[in-house]
Amino acid sequence: MSYTVKAPAKINFALDVLGKRPNGYHDVAMIMQTIALYDTITLSKLDSEIRLTSDSAAIPTDERNIAFKAAHYLKTKYNIKTGVHIHIEKKIPVAAGLAGGSTDAAAVLKLLNKVWDIGLSKPELMSAGLELGADVPFCIQGGTCLAEGLGEKLTIIDTTPDCYILLAKPSVEVSTKEVYQGLKLDEILERPDIPLMLQAIRKQDIRELCSSMGNVLETVTTKMHPIIPELKQRMMENGAIGSLMSGSGPTVFGIFEDMSSAQNAYNNINTLVNEIFLVKTFDGRDE
Repeated sequence: MSYTVKAPAKINFALDVLGKRPNGYHDVAMIMQTIALYDTITLSKLDSEIRLTSDSAAIPTDERNIAFKAAHYLKTKYNIKTGVHIHIEKKIPVAAGLAGGSTDAAAVLKLLNKVWDIGLSKPELMSAGLELGADVPFCIQGGTCLAEGLGEKLTIIDTTPDCYILLAKPSVEVSTKEVYQGLKLDEILERPDIPLMLQAIRKQDIRELCSSMGNVLETVTTKMHPIIPELKQRMMENGAIGSLMSGSGPTVFGIFEDMSSAQNAYNNINTLVNEIFLVKTFDGRDE
């Protein structure tokens, strides 16, 4: 018997870095949003081993893969004798700032919790997720959240107004570690106005939300890759009411109020990038 689940991507409407801890990790404040772009995870039981396969050659299929690590974590911690075959059908671009790996790990944790009958509560699952990566707890929760601390302190907020999201991933490599290492906190001049954004979400005012967006990691990544500010400009020129880099990049997204303007932008921007998707936000929270 096999079990299949969709693992949705995320974008950051806001990403602010507030400080650096002695251990090198950063305190952040983010507004994160689930979007309707999915990987598909299929699990089937094996006698004892963990095996991972994928239709994508862009991800590792051994213990380097965070979804493999998720299965190994549960199997080891709870002394599970049964093995599992994990197959990942990739649709979310790899190393794109869209939590593609984290959402795969979250899906594996949630599904194996049921398949292996471990019985963890959602807070316990999210705690396990944090052992694997800072975005995993949000990917377990889903929906629209304010994320604080390392990203693990989640406050569920109202669902954002319906809108269309155009995602454009340029063919450049971005290392999250290098971006954070290059961040100069004392040189950040513009930050997202998160209180105003939360108010805009409560009022269901998408334009006010867009006017207050920000991602301080752009101060590093845009210097490395000029295509990122170029994509943001092209999004705005083609009808977006807001545009931002997601996570540490390099994916840029534009927010559109209607399908026709989003489709027009898609047609005008797709020649600049190899990977482009037109999706919607959705309330993907796991109750």
